Amino acid sequence: MAKLVLDTSAMQDDFFADTAMIGIGTAQQGYRFCWILNRHFDINFLRDPEQNICVQKKDSKYYFPIYQYILPNSSHKYLLYKLKNGNESLLPETRQLDYLWLIQTASPTDDARQIAGELRNIPDVQLAQILDPEQLKNLINLLV
Repeated sequence: MAKLVLDTSAMQDDFFADTAMIGIGTAQQGYRFCWILNRHFDINFLRDPEQNICVQKKDSKYYFPIYQYILPNSSHKYLLYKLKNGNESLLPETRQLDYLWLIQTASPTDDARQIAGELRNIPDVQLAQILDPEQLKNLINLLV
């Protein structure tokens, strides 16, 4: 019997169309970091535990929380991924980062530049850099 393989490339292309990503380094816990972002940007990141990403490695499962904010009356959407769970990383190629902010807007590149600049002004943020999705080997782990 032939083994069937799910081709997720079209789904991945669709999900990441019109997006930009910012990698963030901070020692803050998820709930605290969202509170800081919510106050600084006047937004409302919320966590839905049902959207956690589960990665199975050997005999263990690792859960990575996602926080979401959808701008009212628009198609703008922001996702904040917690990239670490203990010693495990959702994107192993970005071990120095703690969070990834995915921006889905009409002008994601411009918005990412502006947001990254603002993030660098927050004392609790050590690093805010725009990421090139082409450099991320495990991009599929971000699909929700």
